[in-house]
Amino acid sequence: MCGRYSFFLNPESAFKFFKVNEEADFAPRYNIAPSQQAPIILNFDGTRVLDLYRWGLIPSWAKDMKMGYKMINARSETVEEKPSYRRLVNKRRCIVPSSNFFEWRKSEDQKRKTPMRIFLKSEAPMAFAGLWDEWRDAEGQPLRSYTILTTTANPLLKEVHDRMPVILRPELIDAWLDPGVKLEEMKGAFESYPEKEMAFYPVSKVVNSPKNDNAECLARVGE
Repeated sequence: MCGRYSFFLNPESAFKFFKVNEEADFAPRYNIAPSQQAPIILNFDGTRVLDLYRWGLIPSWAKDMKMGYKMINARSETVEEKPSYRRLVNKRRCIVPSSNFFEWRKSEDQKRKTPMRIFLKSEAPMAFAGLWDEWRDAEGQPLRSYTILTTTANPLLKEVHDRMPVILRPELIDAWLDPGVKLEEMKGAFESYPEKEMAFYPVSKVVNSPKNDNAECLARVGE
């Protein structure tokens, strides 16, 4: 799964890397947690937009916001089957930009968990595959939210967790954001990202609390 991640690329670089046409301002984030607002990238009528949405998908038909806490991730293997996602997978896809994500590795005796920062060796931004939806409250006020797709962890990351976010290869980003391209046309979109291009290291337990949102969350520590 993916329950915490960072995105600290400065806005100008982010807009250039992801070819954004319209954008909202955002600050560097080192410890993004569920229920918080964070940047995502969408395609609206051919215009690539960066905007801030709530992490944790709230389906348009939900009775209240509580579902969002349970839907921060969606399994890519069943995304076309689940009622909450199948209507979105070809119409409301998005990119969740990330600098790294965190997972907690259990000790051999299962008594301790050590947070790990997981990233690309190149330190390039990652494009997580996401889905979004719009929900309205009793007064008709809209709330837009998103979920991050996951897949089986590659051999390297299985040391830490059995799941990982779907990280789109660069050549698939344009297709993922194009509603004219159906999922079945994107061969291998949900495959685990190559282990040879990824790395991880232990970080401080300061990342355990979402109140801590600074560069200290990235600092390497001894296990």
